[in-house]
Amino acid sequence: MSIDTIAITLTSDSFQITQPDKFTPSARWIENYGCAVYGIRSKQNPTKKELKQGIYKPRLTLSHRFTKNHTQEIILRIELSLPKLLFGNNFDELQYKDFLPVIKKLAATLETMGVIASTDALSHAPVSAIHYSKNIALTDGSIPFSYINKIKEANVRLSVDTNESTYRNDGHGYKWHCNTYEVAFYDKIKDLEKAKYSCKLAIEKDSEVQLSILDAFANRNKLEFLRMEVRLNKREALKRLLTKLNIKADLTFKSLFKPAIAKKVLLHYLDQVESNRLPLLDYRAKSDEALLANLRVYNPKFTHKQILQAFGLKKALEIYTLRELRAMFGSSSSRSWYRLMVDAKNVKLPAIQSPLGVIREGIVQFKPTKLAHIKN
Repeated sequence: MSIDTIAITLTSDSFQITQPDKFTPSARWIENYGCAVYGIRSKQNPTKKELKQGIYKPRLTLSHRFTKNHTQEIILRIELSLPKLLFGNNFDELQYKDFLPVIKKLAATLETMGVIASTDALSHAPVSAIHYSKNIALTDGSIPFSYINKIKEANVRLSVDTNESTYRNDGHGYKWHCNTYEVAFYDKIKDLEKAKYSCKLAIEKDSEVQLSILDAFANRNKLEFLRMEVRLNKREALKRLLTKLNIKADLTFKSLFKPAIAKKVLLHYLDQVESNRLPLLDYRAKSDEALLANLRVYNPKFTHKQILQAFGLKKALEIYTLRELRAMFGSSSSRSWYRLMVDAKNVKLPAIQSPLGVIREGIVQFKPTKLAHIKN
């Protein structure tokens, strides 16, 4: 299934608070609803003690909002990692058949938190955020660090919005962050090892609940996990993406709990990464003479200037990254750099194989990872 985190919203007619004092501040203000309490937020999150004991709970936020009719209504936002709820970890991945067990477990867990909500209400709750993900098992001796460096080389700008790239944990994690979504790649085991020392160092939330899994990897042989996540953190961003991908689905929990949607979303962003990798980065010529000859043969419409520019760029990329080169020539015209990049992306060369093929294969096959299948 490869859905991890999801955030859904319930309106007051679809839930009941039975233990208001479990919230901070207490949710007793609901009993006096009608008073001027707009702006108050009562929260309930899993404690560190519970997580360390292997007890996973969703994060709850009780608040008000204005309706289209300009009236106020009480809403409950429920945010959680679905595999952590069902399995106690998110190395194990969900399957389509897991929907009913997930909904039943969620309803039962909410009841322990002082919230009553039916499985039907939860199933049809609108989704405000969703994270699609895939754990890619590396069993050939390669490590996530190598793939993350290749991804970093793509220098992707995923949106015209404010865009930031972050290289985390000594190169074991990399992500692009936009206003409404982000795409992250990271070393799953390394991230858990970071969480063992401090969860503030980890990319994931609530990693304490699965720290015991580290024992299963203590004596692993040629087994690593590269994780890809697409985090759609705004409902409008999710809606736009589904329209772009020609996916017809209501933005509800049940409708979005489908492997086909998760797969299509992940492949869409992987396509963007691969399309932004310059062919020059992955081509290995036997000699400089062979490089120049192939640039001429495979790019007959290129001018002499374009061929020599491609040749020079290839040699420069053997010393510097694209970001370093851009910074080095930062004082030059951005238009000239843009033209250079457009030409570089159009370069044709023989037998270029994407270094991210393992990631694509893992997403295309879409076989759920299961800890029980891990063999040391």
